[in-house]
Amino acid sequence: MNSKLYALLFLLLTKCLTAQTSLSQIPDSLKTKSFDYLDEKIYENKNDSTKASLYLYSYLFKAKKENNWREVVYGYQNMLHQSPVELRLQYADSMIHFAKKSNNQAIIGSAFLSKGIVYYSQKKYNEAYNYYIKANEHISKSDDKYLIYKVKYNIAQIKYYLEFYDEAISLLKECIDYFRNEEPRPYLNSLHSLGVCYNKVGDYDLCSKTNLLGIQECDKLKIPEMKVFFEHSEGINQYFKNNFNTAIKTLQDVLPKLNSSTEFANESIANFYIGKSYWKLNSPSKAIPYFQKVNQTFKEKAYIRPDLKEVFELLIKYYKKQKDLNSQLYYIDQLLKADSLLTDTNKYLIGKVHKEYDTKELLIDRAKIRQQLIYERYYDVVFIAIILIMFLVIIYFTYRHFKNKKLNKIKFDELLKKIDAKNVLKPRLEKSDLLDVTPQAVQVILKQLEKFEKGKKFLDKTLTLATLTVAFNSNSKYLSKVIYHHKDKGFVDYINDLKIDYLIDLLKNSSTYRTYKISALGDEAGFSTTARFTNAFQSRTGLSVSYFIKQLKKEDI
Repeated sequence: MNSKLYALLFLLLTKCLTAQTSLSQIPDSLKTKSFDYLDEKIYENKNDSTKASLYLYSYLFKAKKENNWREVVYGYQNMLHQSPVELRLQYADSMIHFAKKSNNQAIIGSAFLSKGIVYYSQKKYNEAYNYYIKANEHISKSDDKYLIYKVKYNIAQIKYYLEFYDEAISLLKECIDYFRNEEPRPYLNSLHSLGVCYNKVGDYDLCSKTNLLGIQECDKLKIPEMKVFFEHSEGINQYFKNNFNTAIKTLQDVLPKLNSSTEFANESIANFYIGKSYWKLNSPSKAIPYFQKVNQTFKEKAYIRPDLKEVFELLIKYYKKQKDLNSQLYYIDQLLKADSLLTDTNKYLIGKVHKEYDTKELLIDRAKIRQQLIYERYYDVVFIAIILIMFLVIIYFTYRHFKNKKLNKIKFDELLKKIDAKNVLKPRLEKSDLLDVTPQAVQVILKQLEKFEKGKKFLDKTLTLATLTVAFNSNSKYLSKVIYHHKDKGFVDYINDLKIDYLIDLLKNSSTYRTYKISALGDEAGFSTTARFTNAFQSRTGLSVSYFIKQLKKEDI
């Protein structure tokens, strides 16, 4: 219905424009006036569309009569700025139509840019981005610096929306450098956007400095109406500085200065951060009305951005605590709508969106709440099932504990029997003939090993095959083969087993050693590290050191 009404209004305005652009409707006093004069009058009456319309139509009539396509485009641009929001796209289309007749890259690009800006003001970011790109294709071929930097500024706004803050900051700094001495309003707009980006990257002090500079520049350039945007930015920044009361006061002062029809986005953002400030001050009842205003803007204008999405999560949390299931369900639906809108928008622009709230989990939560409204005892069944599973797990681990305890006791008893029988070193491999070492050399090495074992030389931490070979005045190859052939193990296992057997004997026959820490026992047995000691003990006995000592103490009792 609204779209039909807007179309009808547009047709009426078009007929009105046709009528007023006829020669008979233009006062003779204006027919010979210059474009500069008419433009000045349009600006003087910018707040009174009725008075401005006469000059707007005179400007457009003069431009069309002279086939001056540049001025025709500029005339439609003036009308766009004076027209209702709903009709601005039609005027932008007229700009593009006449701009193409000019065959001027800068004029064509400017027209596309204007349409992109209209879409951006309506928060239609996909369409805005498309027209910015079209504008850049034409403007980049011109030498119009102003338009080149105007495109940069608007692309920076898209990058800000997509949270590419570093890239936006880089573009905005370029714009500030150019606009500072050229165009005051674009300069202030760029400065404001830069401060907002500093806030987003967490540089709150630099954000405050930029906002203060912006307010000072508004006074210096005599554009006081733009101060409200820097105040708005600083109110949000105070929230991030944890100055919640200051944030509330600043933003509440800003709200009446914002035009609800054109600044609904900034109004929604202000409401969000006032609500968040009250939430941080543990006053959720004061926060909720502001959150609901954010939701109202979303319903009426379909306006949302990634940070504002949190408002629905907080409302869900609040009503969950209040046990208001219907409100919970409503705001879960709103969050899903917002999430879908953001996903569609960002997917088109960057191909992929990183969502903070998992849609799948949201759908599960919604299903649970609906089910709870029908059958609230569902959770009792889940609770019983969890308890049953936990009970079975406890039974399993208890059984496993006692089984392992029984197996360890068997291993311990067998070990003690071996010690008593002086049979700790049990052969594990069948012997074969040692063909490449003479019997005489074998006997010499075996006697040296016997003396080595009786002298407990194996307790030396620095002992290696090389040092033992030197001590025996032998050959490392021969020594290694003799040990493997007659001791049924490699050199490392042979030495480790001697150390473990020595320590087992100490522990069994002396209660004093049972009070030592494991690291001290490893040191006593000649191990360089505790880890090597515990691994060697487990390998030799099948038991842990602590368990073995514990069982020895029980045996004494």
